[in-house]
Amino acid sequence: MLYRTSLACLLLLLLSGVLGGLVLSICPAVCSCSRGHRVVDCSSRHLSQLPPGLQHNIRFLNLSQNSLRGLEGQLSHYAHLRTLDLSYNLLGRFPSGLPRALWDIRAAGNQLRALDKNDTAYHWNLRVLDLSANELERVVFINNTLPSLHALNLSHNRFWTVPTNMPHNLEMVDLSHNYLVQILLGSLDRLPRLKRFYLHANRFSWVPEGVFDRLEGLELLTLGDNPWACEEEENITRLLLWAEHTHAAVLGCPCYTRPTCGQAHLATPGGEWHFASYTEPPLGADARELGRGGLPPARAAVATSGYLAKSALLEPGMHGDRGVANGSGDQTPFVFTSTRSHGLTTRTSTTGRPHSATKKPNTGSTRSRGHGLHTQIVCSAVALNLLVTVTAFKAS
Repeated sequence: MLYRTSLACLLLLLLSGVLGGLVLSICPAVCSCSRGHRVVDCSSRHLSQLPPGLQHNIRFLNLSQNSLRGLEGQLSHYAHLRTLDLSYNLLGRFPSGLPRALWDIRAAGNQLRALDKNDTAYHWNLRVLDLSANELERVVFINNTLPSLHALNLSHNRFWTVPTNMPHNLEMVDLSHNYLVQILLGSLDRLPRLKRFYLHANRFSWVPEGVFDRLEGLELLTLGDNPWACEEEENITRLLLWAEHTHAAVLGCPCYTRPTCGQAHLATPGGEWHFASYTEPPLGADARELGRGGLPPARAAVATSGYLAKSALLEPGMHGDRGVANGSGDQTPFVFTSTRSHGLTTRTSTTGRPHSATKKPNTGSTRSRGHGLHTQIVCSAVALNLLVTVTAFKAS
């Protein structure tokens, strides 16, 4: 019986060690993790492939500033992933099989040449898509897809024509710093919620009359740094009249007539608009260190704090129950630990029994009972440790 008890304890101990390893070893060695290992920063780690050991329910993954060339289908089972940063890698195509729960995809500074219709067809929850600083010449969107997309960044690419069929709930589109020469009439009619439209630093010489008329929610339009054909009075006069009377603020009026035109800036004293591309640095970098040079690993921690500040706007209270603030204002995640119980006592009977003077105490049985009691205590501690470990594993 004692042998069986010891064997059971040994098995419990082994199982506890295995599950404990699963709980405690869920952050890849080359990355840094926080928020219960659900926020993972692997930026600037010279990675050429996805690091092993990622927790299945991560919410944020920063893989920027690495040497990744392809992630086909490797992230599909991370069903809780909300933000994915693949900026400044070596991706030649948009990764297939990305989780459909994603809110924010950043793939700036890669080598993408096209975005096909199937690349984004099933991303119903996507809110932000940043594909700036690539080699894109063509993007194809399917009607009524990407219904939650609010921000689309296609700046610093190789577009000649403003993409058609863009998702109809967009509020911000950045097409600055391309080679745009035309906007097809009617291609913007399905964007009534568009508020900010960046078209500066392109090659426009004119645009069709009425092309912006259906943008009812427009607040800001940038047209500066374009080679407008000012000598073609008929076309340019119509554009200038629209720019003067639109309710939106137009930065960089055509033909250098004035820096700002439109009516919106007149109605908001002190609310001056200024040129600023929507393009943001990757989550692990700042604007002064963009490019292939990357960041030293010590700077990569910027990613986590930057993401958390933004995610709080998207999902209030998401991290509120995950930790407590320490003296420096940082969040300290709760850690599941198991401790031995030091309060275990053995009750002894208060009823005395007379002992025979000639009968010697059975030291062997006493030692056996003591060893059995010790084994039971160890088993109880191991079982308690196993229970806490399993609870922690489920909670994560």
